[in-house]
Amino acid sequence: MGKTTKTGKLPGYKAPAIHKAFCLLRKVAASPDHPGLTDLALQLGYSKSTTHGLVHALLREGALVQGPDGHKLYLGPMLVDLAFSNWNYIKMVESVQPVIDELRDQIKETMVLGALIRRRIVIMAAAEAVDPLKISASPGTILPLFSGAAGKVFLAAKPTDAVKQLIRGQGLPRHTPRSIVDETHYLDELEQVRLKGYSVDDEEYLTGVKAVAVALNNINGPPMAIWAVGLASRMGADTIQAAITLMPGTAQTLHDLADRSSGV
Repeated sequence: MGKTTKTGKLPGYKAPAIHKAFCLLRKVAASPDHPGLTDLALQLGYSKSTTHGLVHALLREGALVQGPDGHKLYLGPMLVDLAFSNWNYIKMVESVQPVIDELRDQIKETMVLGALIRRRIVIMAAAEAVDPLKISASPGTILPLFSGAAGKVFLAAKPTDAVKQLIRGQGLPRHTPRSIVDETHYLDELEQVRLKGYSVDDEEYLTGVKAVAVALNNINGPPMAIWAVGLASRMGADTIQAAITLMPGTAQTLHDLADRSSGV
């Protein structure tokens, strides 16, 4: 370990190879075309020998893997293994299931726990409503970031400039006639989410479906949120208000469980 300064902080030690390796990993992660070694060298401005050395070191460590053609590069399993070994996903899901089951029984609608993984929302756990006419949600299901209530609480936690970049990069999708596709309107909606502490989806992602979401604001692991989702014909003002009242307390409980699963 390096010596500390008078302020108690480590000095600004520079490790160019590590910096370049992370730049390379970010480039692979952001590229939909899965570049090869030559493409990466051109895009990053590295020499071919430097890029070759970095790529092969990352391949040996499992941070990168090659596609079937032997050229295209993908992020490897080691990165996920590191994240999940620090944040005990299995333990966390086992501990949260009774909590969201209880909330489901109170609100009488399907409850979902999801995480923001890069630019997608992944359903981690769910407690489906008992009524036969219900919304089903399966763990492992992936939702787009701009998808109703859950997307709003995740995006509300980001700086406005970062949200603008996302909107201008991929546009606001029109999932239904009620979807918010105007940038100014959407940014105003996110500001309301920040002020109120919850978001509402009024048939904006799926026609005939409403949802209410609250962020966990957890420190460890990926950002997480819970949301109640149900048929619009059943999720009237009383149900939505009940969700708004009950969910923040449950979100705090889940926040604490998430941090404990990380050993915090």
